[in-house]
Amino acid sequence: MRDSLLGTGLNFPLQIKDGRFVYAAGTENILQNIEIILRTQVSERLRAPEFGAGLERLLFEPNTPATRHLIASRVELALQQWEKRISVKDVAVLEDPQDETAVIVQVQYQLVASGTTHETRFAMQLGGA
Repeated sequence: MRDSLLGTGLNFPLQIKDGRFVYAAGTENILQNIEIILRTQVSERLRAPEFGAGLERLLFEPNTPATRHLIASRVELALQQWEKRISVKDVAVLEDPQDETAVIVQVQYQLVASGTTHETRFAMQLGGA
């Protein structure tokens, strides 16, 4: 698939190579944007205070089914609002078997432009068991 359909943007985290900014294109650009959305605190961006998923508000919550459901809901809503190049198919928030105060967030999404399905996962630390 041509990158022009999926977009190009500055690499995240920001990198400079040979005096120039490094760019991410295509599916890598979308994956990086998902990470940016989920890691950005609501009200962190001056000109876009609504941007982000609000996950930082859950960092000190206990690792319970209710908290995991709330995380899944916030992830899905944020991605639907801020990443129009994908359609979220499923968000699962699982207990981390290695750490009782952490969860693993698994997002399955479909690229709107091509219909191909992708998945990404990330760990999130919580406050207690």
